[in-house]
Amino acid sequence: MRFMGTHLLELCNVTACRGATRVFDGFSLVIAEGESTVVLGPNGAGKTTLLKLLDREIYPVAGSGGSIRILGRERWNIWELRSRFGILSHDLQHEYLRCAKGLNVVLSGFYSSIDTWEHQEFSPGDIEKARAVMRRLGIGELAGRPFGEMSTGQQRRFLLGRALVNDPDALLFDEPTTGLDLAASFRYMETVRRLVREGRTIVLVTHHLHEIPPEISRVVLLKDGRVFMEGEKKRLLTSAVLSELFGMRLRVFEENGFYQVLPA
Repeated sequence: MRFMGTHLLELCNVTACRGATRVFDGFSLVIAEGESTVVLGPNGAGKTTLLKLLDREIYPVAGSGGSIRILGRERWNIWELRSRFGILSHDLQHEYLRCAKGLNVVLSGFYSSIDTWEHQEFSPGDIEKARAVMRRLGIGELAGRPFGEMSTGQQRRFLLGRALVNDPDALLFDEPTTGLDLAASFRYMETVRRLVREGRTIVLVTHHLHEIPPEISRVVLLKDGRVFMEGEKKRLLTSAVLSELFGMRLRVFEENGFYQVLPA
């Protein structure tokens, strides 16, 4: 496969393993800059492997001939990459230091670090930018609260602030509402919707239909380590397609641009 032009993500003929398991074998996927996209699939489809490839936690199998380009480049300084392409994952939330104060969580985005450290320097402008991001996300009053004493929803907003402080080219969300109650889920997804409306490129990885905001129209369906189907949301989020994707009879409903599913 030959890719032309500028893209946010280009995975071409990628073979990748997790442990002894080969998850991808000749996997290809393109997401254009400015093309907010949902990557949807059941457990075991390859979503986590895709996340780890993009975050440079794992690499394609050497000698397989595959390539991964992010924002048009195959080689990156990993810290520069993480400042320009923010990935908000469950691993980051679980690994973040519980003692870190809220303001420091956001400031740590400047260095893509976990908490801030003595050798790191922050200008008054950096601190004001971090506080402005916190105010925008409605967490300004939690600047001094330790990360471990926050609710799951508050933690997630601080990690979003950590990504936004760099004004990144794109953001990738990994199942953004998992662990949140209804009110927190709706508030967090409204923030995601606002980011899309402002022109941010969003990639949302999930197996939950209710997490797909109306503002995102392109869907990539993954199954068994391959792209099962891709295209417009209205064409793919149907009872017939999702029944085949998840291997059971399903009924899909749409209301005001949101989708939900029930067993048929």
